Amino acid sequence: MQRLRVAIIEDEPEFRLRFERILAAEPWLQLVGSAADFAHGRALVEAQAADLYLVDLGLPDGDGRELIRLATQDRADVDVLVVTVFGDDAHVLAAIEAGATGYLLKDTEPRQVVDWIRTLRAGGSPLNPVIARRLLQRFRAGPAADRAVPEPPVPALANPLSVRETEILQLLAKGLSYAEIGELLGISAHTVTQHIKKIYRKLSVHSRGEAVFEATQLGILRAPGRAG
Repeated sequence: MQRLRVAIIEDEPEFRLRFERILAAEPWLQLVGSAADFAHGRALVEAQAADLYLVDLGLPDGDGRELIRLATQDRADVDVLVVTVFGDDAHVLAAIEAGATGYLLKDTEPRQVVDWIRTLRAGGSPLNPVIARRLLQRFRAGPAADRAVPEPPVPALANPLSVRETEILQLLAKGLSYAEIGELLGISAHTVTQHIKKIYRKLSVHSRGEAVFEATQLGILRAPGRAG
């Protein structure tokens, strides 16, 4: 059986290693390259090294959407699965318009990542359920939704999180691990975990990706120029 060649373009070491391990556990998948920035990612794409690319939209030296365009412009058989912590409409639509065939949040379970790769190669276009629901609501609203005047940012008083919880969520959105957050803030990883449980409860979410998405929608976090 011919193995599926996969390349990873992700600047966060923790997530890059996580995806490498997921691929290594599947005999039918072959990791043919791993890049931590736009320049090396472009080299991978230009070498046509892979059948599937896992691409982070926000890279320190460039926009992941450009890599998506490069990977898909001359090869109809290539799939690009975006991996990110942001699931807002603008980023999702921009990635799809660039040529992405799937979109998942970075904390997706390993088994589901593998299942989504299978779905992609079978011709499907998997989306995280939270993202899919948001897009469905947008399309149901019709063209008027795109013409609507943007709502003003949510006032700071509407933020249900404490100052410390907001600070932790900002670091969480950058992809830091619990241990790294604890080290930066001078608290234990256990204390970080307790704060994150409170964040999830207050935002009515169950994962890192959902927390970042909801906080962005509420105006607690501002979607940055880099999407990753």
